[in-house]
Amino acid sequence: MGFRFGVNMLASGERTHWQDRCRRAEDLGFDVVAVPDHIGMPAPFPSLVAAAEATERVRLGTFVVNTAFHNPTLLARDVGTTDLLLDGRLELGLGTGYAREEFDAAGLPFPGPGSRLDHLERCLAVLREHYAERRLPPIVLGGQRDRMLRIAAREADVVGFTGVRFDRDGAAATLVGPSELDERVAFVRAEAGDRDPELNLLIQHVEITGDRTAALENLRRYAPDRPAAELGEAPVLLVGTERQLADQLRAHRARFGFTYITVMDKDLDAFAKVIEELR
Repeated sequence: MGFRFGVNMLASGERTHWQDRCRRAEDLGFDVVAVPDHIGMPAPFPSLVAAAEATERVRLGTFVVNTAFHNPTLLARDVGTTDLLLDGRLELGLGTGYAREEFDAAGLPFPGPGSRLDHLERCLAVLREHYAERRLPPIVLGGQRDRMLRIAAREADVVGFTGVRFDRDGAAATLVGPSELDERVAFVRAEAGDRDPELNLLIQHVEITGDRTAALENLRRYAPDRPAAELGEAPVLLVGTERQLADQLRAHRARFGFTYITVMDKDLDAFAKVIEELR
């Protein structure tokens, strides 16, 4: 199976600049342009409508909507309208929210993880009711813990893995190693049963370099308790030459089953070279 490539873009408030960057992502070979949903950033749905005006081929997604910020019925209305305006190119990523500071900034209570997951399931149920007479856009759900992955295995067209484990308040993150990721993917496959969702991996860092050892050593400033060799094994860090990175992704596909790879906005141009190598 071939790859799909996405980029999680940080929309700017200025229409022309944002649309130029979306066109560039499409020209560089990306298959999906997605936007996050965070306080302090432009709203995702209007950003996708503007992106649709400037692009022709790419799917346009949320990566991901913080459902805890939204009333389920009003979210279904916004999704339905956006879907129509995007002519069926919408890919709907949904999450629960994880950062207490964003809820504080919005003046909203920060529910516990169980309550946030209950709300996500309500949003999914209302969305399916809203789309009773037409096809629901592809749903992307992901996470790290059992209940979220169980919901994703049951409900999602795409199950996403961030390769990062957050603490309870979303303030600190720990990189997940390959063995833990193996176990999490196996968990999803067992929960999915006869379903066969596409598997997505969110790459946290891309660095094209001929000196992989030095680059990994430099990354230790983000994880001073982890040796460089261990960082080099983290599935969500891509460090090396274009060929090394392409080989690493082929290995991820063979080992874990990841065929849909998403990178961060900051890595747009660097990862485009890897897309060329893979294609």
